[in-house]
Amino acid sequence: MGEYHISVLLQEAVDALGVQVGKNYIDGTLGGGGHTGEILRRGGRVLGVDFDEDALEYVRKQLTINNSQLTLARGNFKDIDALAKENGFENVVGILLDIGVSSHHFDTAERGFSFQKEGPLDMRMDQTLNVKAADLINILTKGEMYELFTKLGEEWGSRPIIESIISARQIKPIETTGELAQIISKVAPRSKSESNPATRIFQALRIAVNDELNSLREVLPKAVALLAPGGRLAVISFHSLEDRIVKHAFKDFESEGLGKIITKKPIIPTEQEVVHNKRARSAKLRIFEKL
Repeated sequence: MGEYHISVLLQEAVDALGVQVGKNYIDGTLGGGGHTGEILRRGGRVLGVDFDEDALEYVRKQLTINNSQLTLARGNFKDIDALAKENGFENVVGILLDIGVSSHHFDTAERGFSFQKEGPLDMRMDQTLNVKAADLINILTKGEMYELFTKLGEEWGSRPIIESIISARQIKPIETTGELAQIISKVAPRSKSESNPATRIFQALRIAVNDELNSLREVLPKAVALLAPGGRLAVISFHSLEDRIVKHAFKDFESEGLGKIITKKPIIPTEQEVVHNKRARSAKLRIFEKL
């Protein structure tokens, strides 16, 4: 399954679900089907959800669609309750959410996710969405960009970048990942001790285009509601904004008497996994069990 996406914390996440033969599970972020494939191998029945048709098509080819244990559904995981009802997965014993962007998206230049690959400034995971990253870069005001880059990218030194973006777009619209990356590098060169500022700017744009944080906030209570008593919700996040949302949501669920937090501290990848897949280095897995 690695051609499309290398699943992070694969064994740890599936172990957390305690897969039982013949029981129902939901993989709300199908991606390349790595986690789903492992649940199937352990005997579970899976509803695999993704809003990207590329992912669904890849999994259709890799995991036989005639497998009676697998159901695929196109949609956003924030609508997990409706998707579960439509497909007969209303009472499940495990739900997995891998909030990271798939390797396929970063590695496919025409999807516009990576500043290291020249392509259109797109970043839509769901390609039916109307707003692209280029639209935001070319229409947002100075104040709107500052709020976007600081809140969603945690880039506190964004003012020179914003000034450079505004100057550049007055000459011509900024249309490609390469153009934006070059604008950023001219005013915010990368130092040896810090990550490339383009990383945080691109992150902020991607989160905004796909409304990722609001979708995460929306899905968590719905996922818990779908779980049978003793069922588990496992969430893998990749940056502090996502992890903070998951951490606080789990605390709220516990205080409301809905269940208990299994991971007092998040599970992180082993050194061996990070060597094999550098994109795993920031991953954190949190697990909640419903009472």
